Order: sequence, then structure tokens, then C-alpha cells
Amino acid sequence: MLKDKLKNYKLILASGSPRRQQFFKDLGLDFEIKIKNVDEIYPNHLQGVEITNFLAELKASSFDNEMLENEIVITSDTIVWYENRALGKPNDYDEAFAMLKNMAGNTHEVITSVCFKTSKKNDLLHCVTKVSFNNLTDEEINYYLDKYKPFDKAGAYGIQEWIGLIGISRIEGSYTNVVGMPTEMVFTYLKNLNI
Repeated sequence: MLKDKLKNYKLILASGSPRRQQFFKDLGLDFEIKIKNVDEIYPNHLQGVEITNFLAELKASSFDNEMLENEIVITSDTIVWYENRALGKPNDYDEAFAMLKNMAGNTHEVITSVCFKTSKKNDLLHCVTKVSFNNLTDEEINYYLDKYKPFDKAGAYGIQEWIGLIGISRIEGSYTNVVGMPTEMVFTYLKNLNI
């Protein structure tokens, strides 16, 4: 359906995330993966969605001056926002443990911004999902970290993994956003694209 509409366009997913790549496959889209190394550094004064907006646009800007007219580059950034600070990917086991221990029994936000870039413009959308954790024991956190090694994930967890089955009591908003990309938002944007 969407594939036909976009047949004259080349979709480029600028993400190394296996979860985002799988989502694009599951949506039935033809796409190419093109990854650029971008230093994901943002100004300290940015808060919440300002951070993900800034980073998604920063990633898109690495394609400036090289895009063809029929290309659509899609970049994305996700953070876990908790206690007024961004939790990115943990640097090591201890940091991952501390993140999960701190969020246990509390609610945090998962924020994703998606930038759609063409040779003429950038469109920026974002999605916020509230996720509530049950209380987690040290034993449960250690088991999860040892078995699943979620060190490539913002906030040190994947909702689609064991921790999501036993540790999450409630979510408000998009589930796929918490996995890594709000697919319903991406699909709607591409469906409504004026081509």
C-alpha cells in the first residue's frame, strides 16, 4: 500500500538500530540504510523533547548538500527522560544497574524525535510515552542485565524483553516508541506526504 505510493522515492533510514530497521521491514517499506558518524552532543540547557529534536536534526544535517530530489532521509533519536535528566545508553554494567534501580517503582518518559529530510525541507515530529515500572529487586535487575545485556538501549532496558514482561506495570502512549520508533507516527506521515 504505502510501498506503491513511495515507489518513485528512495527512502534512506539513517540508523544502525536493529529495532528501527526491523520496524521498516515490518511496515513493508523499501529502504536503504545509510549511517553517518555524528557526535551526539547537545547544548546543556536543552530539556526533554528539545534534546531529541536537536539530535534528530543534527543527524539529518549530515546529509546536507548530497541529497537527490527523490530521496527522503529519516533520522531519529530516543531518550529516557527521568527526574529532569536524559538517560542515554549506559556506559557499563554499574551505570545500567543504577538506572534501573532508580526508575524502579516510578514513572519515566520515553521521547523519540523523527526527522524527515528531503532536498527541499526538514519535517520534525516527536512522540512521548509514559512508562511505569514495578518495584524491582536487585536480583531481578542483575538477572536482566546478565542475560540481556541492554547496554545499547537508552535507559538500559528494552520493553520487548524480559524486563518488560515482569517489570512494567503501565504505559501511556505508543508502545513502538518505547521499542525505538513510533511506527504509527512514521506511517501516518509517509501516508499523508504530498507527493
